[in-house]
Amino acid sequence: MAAELSRYQSFTREEWARLRADTPLTLTEDDLAHLRGLNDRVSLTEVVEIYLPLSRLLSLYIGAGQALHDATATFLGASTPKVPFVIGLAGSVAVGKSTTARILRALLARWPGHPTVDLVATDGFLHPRGVLEAREILQRKGFPESYDLRALIAFLADVKAGRDDLGVPVYSHLTYDIVAGELQRVHRPQVLIVEGLNILQGGERGGRPASALAASDFFDFTIYVDAEVADIRRWYVERFLALRGTAFRNPASYFHRYAALTDEAARATAAGIWREINEPNLLENILPTRERAHLILTKGADHAVRQVRLRKL
Repeated sequence: MAAELSRYQSFTREEWARLRADTPLTLTEDDLAHLRGLNDRVSLTEVVEIYLPLSRLLSLYIGAGQALHDATATFLGASTPKVPFVIGLAGSVAVGKSTTARILRALLARWPGHPTVDLVATDGFLHPRGVLEAREILQRKGFPESYDLRALIAFLADVKAGRDDLGVPVYSHLTYDIVAGELQRVHRPQVLIVEGLNILQGGERGGRPASALAASDFFDFTIYVDAEVADIRRWYVERFLALRGTAFRNPASYFHRYAALTDEAARATAAGIWREINEPNLLENILPTRERAHLILTKGADHAVRQVRLRKL
């Protein structure tokens, strides 16, 4: 009975894969190599069985949105400019949401009639490191209060108003800070993917009234990338160890001090960061928004998606 009353329809990997229909595979192994995040083992099989059906579903939603726009224009008796179809993609640190966003962008951009698909990460709307330090919340980076929510919501409002040539601040994972004077330009794409930790939250957060606008108010379709907390913790530690031998070795890296750690010390450091920052943020702020998503991708311990849940209309 509980399953019958669920807001979601659940699919095994095999059931979901069959929904690909005749959607062609437009990515190569070389393409995928450039889209994978560090320590993310997504394969072409995963693309075929999970992301091609998802790209087909999103294309149908995008087409329906365009038809609704045309119907509204007919009703009003006037031609109005089309605005981007906005997809919100959320999930924990280290769960692989950035790779998911890049794969979806690449697939959707190859669909007929989708000339432009842009991707924006909400990292660009973090307050600069100096502001976080002044407010003594640098250790809460990624928590809702570390973002300039007013700027993020203003950007999304401009996107949905049909404004062109918008600027998004650029964030550097190397320097752990906003890059002064650098902007990502967004020129009214047909599809915009917005990827971030806390983007599915509602208006009533941190003392804000329930009537306050939230980023989630501007999304046409939302996706949550899910996994067991223990698995995400392990992936985070593995990624930290991998970064110790790559990006952390750059003297310009904010985390350069970790490059010389022994394996044991690196594991202990990563576990401590996870325990003190990322896991509390996941449990307190990110995971509670999962059921707000239109679609939930649930990963197994091997990083592969094992279940897909699609919200019923």
